[in-house]
Amino acid sequence: MKITTKHWVGIAIGLAMLAADFAFLQGTRAFYFVIGIAALIAAIPFVMTSVMEVGREKEKEQMFLEFARNLVETVKAGTPISISIIQIRNKDFGSLSKHVKKLANQIAIGISVKQAFETFASDINNKVISRSIALITEAEESGGEISLILESTAKSVSETEDIKKERRASTYNLAVQGYIIFIIFLVIMLVVQIQFIPTMLKTISEAGAGFGTETAGAFGGGIKAEVSGDLLKTLETLFVALILVQGFFCGLVIGKLSEGSVKAGIKHSLIITAFAYIITFGAKLFV
Repeated sequence: MKITTKHWVGIAIGLAMLAADFAFLQGTRAFYFVIGIAALIAAIPFVMTSVMEVGREKEKEQMFLEFARNLVETVKAGTPISISIIQIRNKDFGSLSKHVKKLANQIAIGISVKQAFETFASDINNKVISRSIALITEAEESGGEISLILESTAKSVSETEDIKKERRASTYNLAVQGYIIFIIFLVIMLVVQIQFIPTMLKTISEAGAGFGTETAGAFGGGIKAEVSGDLLKTLETLFVALILVQGFFCGLVIGKLSEGSVKAGIKHSLIITAFAYIITFGAKLFV
């Protein structure tokens, strides 16, 4: 991923918020809450770029299918594949247009179809398209029925897209269930952290104080030390870490199930972890 101006702007805003947080809010209840907001602002441009890249990959596959269909029509009419590519280079293929023009220009100046297609696949850097290009170049080189290969390739890409759409539709409910399950988990953890743990520590502390003068020094003092504020802070830190780790991997699983890509799950991870962090520390501010 190439770091651009928008990424640096996000990082700068995040660092500025972080500096202001350490300067003015250190020691307050809002300190860690602002840290999370600053980290979120710094991460948003990177996650948005990742989401846009996933979208571009889908668009490339759709446009390659259109390119293959146009190529099939001209080759079936009896035109050699090299001439067919040159003839369709000015058509609109979205994000693939510049690559198709480069492919046609290479063939026009005498570069072999196989070499030009290999460069085409390398520039696009997409697994589905690379596999399809490999089939086309092998058929063209071996002298097979190129029109049939092109038609089969177009059909294969189309079926792959249909399968992906069906999987996204069928796993939508799983993605929703993943969010609901995490929200329930988050609520339970907050109740335990905010209500149960402090009450339990207070009860243990009071029980330790009631052992009497003979045992208080030997036993009760030890209990009081364990249930100090440091222990409570340690438990709170562990709970927050558990919630964030759970949220991060839950998002990756949702992305893998719904879109077939762990990379696509990054956006879900950001949404879940950001929601969990804000709710966790926001609850501490008002409870």
